[in-house]
Amino acid sequence: MGTARRYGAFLTFEGIDGSGKSTQSRRLAEVLRQDGHDVVLTREPGGSPGAEEIRSLLLHGAPDRWSAETELLMFTAARRDHVERTIQPALDAGKVVICDRFVDSTRAYQGITRGDLRAKVDTLHALMIGLEPDLTFLIDMNPGVAHARATKRVGAEARFENFGIELHATLRAGFLNLAHRSRRFRVIDGNKSEDEVSGNIVGIARKFLKES
Repeated sequence: MGTARRYGAFLTFEGIDGSGKSTQSRRLAEVLRQDGHDVVLTREPGGSPGAEEIRSLLLHGAPDRWSAETELLMFTAARRDHVERTIQPALDAGKVVICDRFVDSTRAYQGITRGDLRAKVDTLHALMIGLEPDLTFLIDMNPGVAHARATKRVGAEARFENFGIELHATLRAGFLNLAHRSRRFRVIDGNKSEDEVSGNIVGIARKFLKES
């Protein structure tokens, strides 16, 4: 039974907490669905039942609850389950997968802020995951503004927001460093209005998908 097969594409959103990643990933998913794409919107840590269980362990509790190495293994375990059960099946079916955070967050958070684990992050990713995004939007914005926005959130998932403004500035630099080393990144000015940011992202995504 033949059906028209659409290409699969893996798009990710990165940035410091409070930069607007979640909002913009949702907005892009809505637009691409209106364009006729079959879109799967997901997030990390999480995105599959097993990975969501690990998310609750990672994001609740004191910031020093886990060692840096244990935390890295848990993130990798969650990502492996997420890729196996959600991302790869969707890509194989020709869908567009939009993910709020992926391995670049681990490279930034664990590789920069939790001890010098960057080499281990990359080694584990190559060994257990092996999947890189096709296109990554890095929403870059003032760390002070982003931190203030993130700390206003209601709920228990304040795992990384609690690390403070200095960490957010370090993370921003880390994300920009990643972006400058890979052609799949598009750095978006997150200090503009929500509609302006969305318009910029949608334009880039549409062009990318058309050319893929």
